Amino acid sequence: MSEQKGKVYIVGAGPSDVAYLTVRSQQLLSQAEVLIYDALIDDRLLDLVPDNCQKFYVGKRGGRKSTPQAEIDRLLVEQCLLGKQVVRLKSGDPLIFGRSSEEIQALIAAGCQFEVVPGISSALAAPLLAGIPLTDPVLSRCFAVLSAHEPTELDWEALARIDTLVILMGGRNLSEIVRQLHRAGRSLQTPVAVIRYCGHPQQQIWTAQLGTIETTCAGASLSPAAIVIGEVVGLRPYLQSPNADPMCPIDGKLRSGTLDLIGLAVSTEHPNLLSKQDAQKETIPASSFLPLANKTILVTRSVGQSGEFTNRLQDAGATVIEMPAIAIGPPSNSEALDNAIAHLTTFDWLILTSTNGVDYFFERLFAQGKDARALANLKIAVVGKKTANSLKLHNLQPDFIPPNFVADSLVEHFPESLQGKKVLFPRVETGGREVLVQELSAKGAEVVEVAAYESLCPDAIAPAAKQALSEQTVDIITFASSKTVRNFCRLVNASQLTDKLDKVAIASIGPQTSRDCKQLLGRVDVEALEYTLEGLTQAIINWATIHQPPV
Repeated sequence: MSEQKGKVYIVGAGPSDVAYLTVRSQQLLSQAEVLIYDALIDDRLLDLVPDNCQKFYVGKRGGRKSTPQAEIDRLLVEQCLLGKQVVRLKSGDPLIFGRSSEEIQALIAAGCQFEVVPGISSALAAPLLAGIPLTDPVLSRCFAVLSAHEPTELDWEALARIDTLVILMGGRNLSEIVRQLHRAGRSLQTPVAVIRYCGHPQQQIWTAQLGTIETTCAGASLSPAAIVIGEVVGLRPYLQSPNADPMCPIDGKLRSGTLDLIGLAVSTEHPNLLSKQDAQKETIPASSFLPLANKTILVTRSVGQSGEFTNRLQDAGATVIEMPAIAIGPPSNSEALDNAIAHLTTFDWLILTSTNGVDYFFERLFAQGKDARALANLKIAVVGKKTANSLKLHNLQPDFIPPNFVADSLVEHFPESLQGKKVLFPRVETGGREVLVQELSAKGAEVVEVAAYESLCPDAIAPAAKQALSEQTVDIITFASSKTVRNFCRLVNASQLTDKLDKVAIASIGPQTSRDCKQLLGRVDVEALEYTLEGLTQAIINWATIHQPPV
């Protein structure tokens, strides 16, 4: 019998927001054993794969060191022949300028099974999310999608006659695009839109005319971007929801982009089109309205726990790069926790200090065939809002949450005498809260510590984070626990990146984390007043507002 082989799924991730992923793609990610992924995908997609999924970053960006295509082909074949379920995740649609044909040919040659799963191409999504229709009964009866990666290879005379053009990979060659189209007869008054990072909180839109678009975009990074050229660009101001925010004509969310102030001269040919001769335009960067616009923030929370924090920062305009400094998993031995759960009736209090503690405690509770009813005779104390919310998912309300949301205040403000009380404390296996146990014991409590989970230092820095630190494009690094500080320092020291941190702001969730930041990194620039992720987000916004360069 021949060896059973795996299968490769070549999946389109859509534009740069997890919200536009297809249901089929999400299903495949949830079952992936190996993930081989490109640049420009939303980092939150990495949270959708199983914890034991092996990840390979093979992104390609112009002007940067990239994984050779031959190596990607070899990796796909190798993992498939090992019997793995492999997801090859590509930005947009895999068969639109994605070099998937080469990978498919390599898989066929090796006898590997594969399936191609469509995604939403930025060629379609970028104009739509910018409020630009690609077709119109009067202005655009056809459109063409092209790559301007090698502009000299294109038939510009033919392209100049097409009503609407959508150009990908053209940011670096904008000058050549303008020159070629004008030489081929396209009017310099033709409306143009440049859309960067479509669908992303950092989406930016520049609109002008063919003859002035270079000046309008001068000094801006135009990668990744889609360029739309045609009269339909002029319809953009008229295709907005009546209640939409002017900074985002489609969904009303405040996004980084441009605010278009255009004179109301109307074309007689099309009642909704501004006259090319009379329209006046001024571009005001809408990014100035977002407190964290133009800030790149490194988040060091564990995989699977950074999503909410990342969303908060992105909603405030930040570019977020995730660098997990903690890997969460089960403890080396669950025997002590299982024994404690089997004797829950002997305890007076259950103390939970993290969402991890809640999750792994209930995992072992359910494994014994029990549910929340087994806690009926226990009182529960939790530290922090997130821990309380995690408990509520099991239909339980905590009996006590200490003020300031820190474990240090738990003993000081405990609602009853601890003398003679038996306390169950499921905690991290190593590096936990020894001081809390000592203080509880000093108050007369019998504390039973059991390992509920383990947090380890990852083997290496996430590739995108390593690149950003190396290129010194990170503005702020956030830490939500002391252990993330220690693991971060271990990782950057191993990668010889310590000297790249001098100009980076250090943001801490609270005093305990700040002490480690000061000890290991020499300083703390931002500390949350309320020791929660919401508080940390607000503290970063306040800091950025003070340190924002003048517009």
